[in-house]
Amino acid sequence: MKKTIKLSAVAAALILTISGCNDTNQTQQDKKQATSSVQQLSQQDAQAFLDNVETQMKALVIEASRAEWIYQNFITEDTSALASQENQKYTEAGVKYAMEAAKFDSVEVTPEQRRKLNILKQSLVIPAPQDAEKSAELAKLAADMGSIYGKGTYTTKDGETLSLVAMSAKMSSSRDYDELLELWQGWRTVSPEMKPLYAKQVELANEGAQGLGYKDLGAMWRSNYDMTPDEFATELDRLWGQVKPLYDDLHCYVRAELGEEYGEDKVPQDGPIPAHLLGNMWAQQWGNIYDLVAPENADPGYDVTTQLATHNYDEIKMVKGAENFFTSLGFEALPETFWTRSLFTKPADRDVMCHASAWSLDTQDDIRIKMCIQKTGEDFSTIHHELGHNFYQRAYKDQPILFQNSANDGFHEAIGDTIALSVTPKYLKEIGLIDSIPDESKDIGLLMKMALDKVAFIPFGLLVDQWRWKVFSGEVTPENYNQAWWELREKYQGVSAPVDRDVNAFDPGAKYHVPANTPYSRYFLAHIQQFEFHRSLCELAGNTEAIHRCSIYQSKEAGEKLNSMLEMGSSQPWQNAYKVVTGNEQMDATAILDYFAPLHVWLKNKNKNRQCGF
Repeated sequence: MKKTIKLSAVAAALILTISGCNDTNQTQQDKKQATSSVQQLSQQDAQAFLDNVETQMKALVIEASRAEWIYQNFITEDTSALASQENQKYTEAGVKYAMEAAKFDSVEVTPEQRRKLNILKQSLVIPAPQDAEKSAELAKLAADMGSIYGKGTYTTKDGETLSLVAMSAKMSSSRDYDELLELWQGWRTVSPEMKPLYAKQVELANEGAQGLGYKDLGAMWRSNYDMTPDEFATELDRLWGQVKPLYDDLHCYVRAELGEEYGEDKVPQDGPIPAHLLGNMWAQQWGNIYDLVAPENADPGYDVTTQLATHNYDEIKMVKGAENFFTSLGFEALPETFWTRSLFTKPADRDVMCHASAWSLDTQDDIRIKMCIQKTGEDFSTIHHELGHNFYQRAYKDQPILFQNSANDGFHEAIGDTIALSVTPKYLKEIGLIDSIPDESKDIGLLMKMALDKVAFIPFGLLVDQWRWKVFSGEVTPENYNQAWWELREKYQGVSAPVDRDVNAFDPGAKYHVPANTPYSRYFLAHIQQFEFHRSLCELAGNTEAIHRCSIYQSKEAGEKLNSMLEMGSSQPWQNAYKVVTGNEQMDATAILDYFAPLHVWLKNKNKNRQCGF
């Protein structure tokens, strides 16, 4: 986890506990004086303000990061309280500085100063109104929704009480239509209680965003991409238009295979796919149904998990192997403190948070990963991804702290995934894990497995914020929350609710990121960017094969260009950073089409006599 002024998920949640900077009982005379003070602010005042922010925030980042690290590695009530205390201090400062940064909106400042001021303003995911009572109410709404989601369970018809984790595990492997339907409906009994809370939160958060000078909260979120809010929305639609032909053919093929499995009466071949049949509680990724749709003779002839065992890889050797990937590109080896301070295996004597994460604790060289590594092929790839975050964090360490972040919020995930795309059979052979590279006839299976996660996710990654932007703008009102949600899911994903939904249902709330108020466009962007980065880096590496077979391992040319982009952090518009690697300032989703080209040809052939579309 990387803590910068762009607040962590923990800090973002805590932000709601902080009151606005102005007291509601401020007199008219006070307000006049405040207005006069704003009018007299200068560029020199802006610099003094920013200098003070960067000094204080660096100390706060270190304190909050250390407390959070200790909590996640030694989970007790005391460490939780200490982490919350430090995060609250960090968040209070973030709220205060965002409000103060807004005072410089009409002051003439340098481009660098304006960029830093905007970063401060836009770091607030849910800005509190400048009213103590409303701010406190906003805090309670967030806590209540988080509690409803976190404590949510469902008791089955057989009397078994299941958590979301347990339900998701069952959905990933069950092929029983009725069981899947029960689990899908069961989880959605948790969220209706959130609906009035969410509606009130939208009202208060919009007021907070308007206090910072934005039309509504959606406009504020979309302003974080070095383009106008309308331009950003248009850009996402353009990118989706590029990917849609591939997605449509994948959808058509998967629908046909599911029709064979469950019957075309349950999976009509001329409409959306019922959402509960795709192996995932939200139908956002479909990899869990690979066994139902896998091409014939798709086995590549090796299993990475087996090969790791054969070659005596333990957890440390797996991480060393991933580090070797980066040093082969010309990056400096990880510091010794990485090895002494990271968590690689689950301790036997205490509870820890095992979710894989990458950390920078001191904004300089104290980089670490926290991961309960399993000796599997999946975790070997994940380690490469996590180290991608670490090498990014170290690359921009010389930037001012307000610029110590990725170029936009999609870049960090995209970089990690870009590196993981190079964990190909070619790479596995070069490091001695497999003896030979399977011929191209085996590529379809590998590409199908990846497409079920990567390509299938893209429209879901787009529509979550599409729905929220309509809610924030008032286009979608509470009585239409659920209807609008499923209209978007059918429009973009071709996925439908398997049963009629009650008017009072709140199915968006069944997805964590909605009640947690985590912007979602970043995940859409990451899925677009990673393939273009991979394509460009492969070209720099002199690759002559299809890009899905390419690994940039040992390419100093690719490594040098990648590092040049990473070093920029968020100091310049993301378009400038993008151009360093890709040569273009505009994202281009055709790289995804190039990557999956053999699969797309195969899908079209399979779909020849089918009625596609939804």
